[in-house]
Amino acid sequence: MSEKLLYEQEGGIVVLTLNQPEIRNPISGEETIDALVDALDRMNADPGVRVAILTGAGTAFSSGGNVKAMADSLDERARAPIDTRGYYKGGIQRIPLAFERLDVPIIAAVNGPAIGAGCDLTCMCDIRIAAESARFAESFVKVGIVAGDGGAWLLPRVVGYSKASEMAFTGDMIDAAEALACGLVSRVVPDAELMPAARALAARIAANPSKTVRLTKRLIREGRHTRLDTLLELSAVMQALAHTTADHREAVTAFVEKRRPNFSGG
Repeated sequence: MSEKLLYEQEGGIVVLTLNQPEIRNPISGEETIDALVDALDRMNADPGVRVAILTGAGTAFSSGGNVKAMADSLDERARAPIDTRGYYKGGIQRIPLAFERLDVPIIAAVNGPAIGAGCDLTCMCDIRIAAESARFAESFVKVGIVAGDGGAWLLPRVVGYSKASEMAFTGDMIDAAEALACGLVSRVVPDAELMPAARALAARIAANPSKTVRLTKRLIREGRHTRLDTLLELSAVMQALAHTTADHREAVTAFVEKRRPNFSGG
């Protein structure tokens, strides 16, 4: 695992920390992209992982792209647009696809500014909790580019078309209170309480049958772009699988016996 992304696991909870605080945790570099994709795939393949938290080291969540690196590549991008297409497809676009594959619930603990691709990164997560110091901006237009990381697909699904358009067309920053008001985050807490709040939420998720939680997440994800009849068919198939799990049997038995269930992950 790269030093640019810390992977820490305690029980069924994994904490991923973007770890370049000196440059505000950009995610556009090849090493960081590889580390994020590898971490997500690693969690997906590990049945012991029940839930994850993604946060940033230092005072920023993520600055998104590295504008200095962008400046250094201006001539290269202007000369060879076909190569730029490959740069995005083989680079940052691998991140939203890895998140889309992820069946493990993941919480963004937004500890500071989440700018450009950093804002979109929060939208790739299932749940977003913000510190009071958090700020968000869909700011690609400010540097004369579009969201190359899927932001035009991600952001409207979180905040709606109108608010997403406002954010993307202006590039303006919004604070944590406005993010809460528009549904970009589900909770705002004092800075010092961010990780305790995220861990407490993760623990509540981890307490449930892990296989069923993963199936539930997959249904919600598929529901964003699937017809109702197709989703109902998928739900029936997943329900058939859920009925076979040891944790389903334990849950029903515990309910009948009026005791607390003891889930094994089976």
